[in-house]
Amino acid sequence: MLKKRSGQSSGLEHDRRRKHRHWQVTVYYKDGEKFARVYIDRERATRFAERQKRSPVVKSARVMEVN
Repeated sequence: MLKKRSGQSSGLEHDRRRKHRHWQVTVYYKDGEKFARVYIDRERATRFAERQKRSPVVKSARVMEVN
């Protein structure tokens, strides 16, 4: 386990292995099913979630950052 220096951030923004961030869209349906899709562009993930929310069978859609 590495020790964290004072003033050092969590590391997601300084991780040199990461070329881009991943955004997962989870769509929850009224019948209890769920569907997830991963994007590397937050704009596209948000647009997909908004488009899914317009459907009458969708209960909710959530966008979250994953790595």
